[in-house]
Amino acid sequence: MSYVAAKGGAQAIQAAHQLVAERNAPNPDDLQAQIAQHLHLSIDRIMAEASLYDRDIAAKALLQAQGDSIEAVFIVRAYRATLSRFLDSAPLNLGHANMQRHISAAFKDIPGGQQLGATYDYSHRLLGYFQNLQGPDESAAHAAIPSADTKAPNTHKKSGVMDILETEGLIEKSSTEPADAENRDITQIPPGFPASRAQRLQTLARADEGFVLGMAYSTQRGYGQNHPFIAELSHGSVNVEICPPELGFSLCIGTIEMTECQMINQFQGDSPETATFTRGYGLVFGHNERKAIAMALLDRALRAQELGEKVEAPAQDEEFVLSHCDNVEATGFVEHLKLPHHVDFQSEISTLRALRAQSLSTTARHDDTL
Repeated sequence: MSYVAAKGGAQAIQAAHQLVAERNAPNPDDLQAQIAQHLHLSIDRIMAEASLYDRDIAAKALLQAQGDSIEAVFIVRAYRATLSRFLDSAPLNLGHANMQRHISAAFKDIPGGQQLGATYDYSHRLLGYFQNLQGPDESAAHAAIPSADTKAPNTHKKSGVMDILETEGLIEKSSTEPADAENRDITQIPPGFPASRAQRLQTLARADEGFVLGMAYSTQRGYGQNHPFIAELSHGSVNVEICPPELGFSLCIGTIEMTECQMINQFQGDSPETATFTRGYGLVFGHNERKAIAMALLDRALRAQELGEKVEAPAQDEEFVLSHCDNVEATGFVEHLKLPHHVDFQSEISTLRALRAQSLSTTARHDDTL
């Protein structure tokens, strides 16, 4: 089902609001479980920036950090460092993901229809708004508005907007950059410069959302030449598979929630015949749309040199962005200023006093000479 302003949109929006209200229903379990349920967007952000998909661990860390999300990320990363790595997973098959939300801002009619999912994008920003929503009969609501139904997500292979544009030759082909088995995991081997696009995307996926958002915003205001359209914004669950060497075939070991953003950007080319739109891409853990969109904007900005554009804005400077986007590193360097620096300061104040004394002595000798 497609949503439009004139017809059908009100019902779909109402169903989307209802799904948010249902998710916020009271939970009789313990505090940690309530945090995981009611603060699930915060939990998703912590999992993304800590590079560890575990809601219980993220909720426990947020509780321990007294609500400080960056401190919670630090705690989860420290815990993650104690875990053993025994096998790599196969690449995620996002074409077969179970979509709970799948929209396009560039096209009204997309394969499978616009699925609003559970979202407050179309609601009033009023305090207590969702508390006032009544719970209608769920089966009737979901039957009437299939596009907002998270109970029966779209399980068909996704035929995306980008695939259609690529078939028509209107957008650059998707990246064929080979995976570097020796240097593809930035948590094991830090990326150097220049970094591959895969390394850039990994770094942005776990970067601080606020930093990525600020950089992405700057590109829209002229510091990076981004004039984008969201081709597809999707949220859903996808299978994680491993292929044990002794078996020789893949096994599904579970599912994780992901948010993916496919961005269409301004075209480039040497002639009208070869001109195509360019891509930006974002993929993060959980329901994390703001981060995925900002990541796609920043990914496109960081491709400036690859696409023959001048690197003039901060968001286009790979070394600047990738070296400063990690919130744990930034927090450590900034907050270490709270720790004792008595010896350092005494050294500097002694130097300043000596300079002052030397200056006064020089001035006195000069006056005596006169």
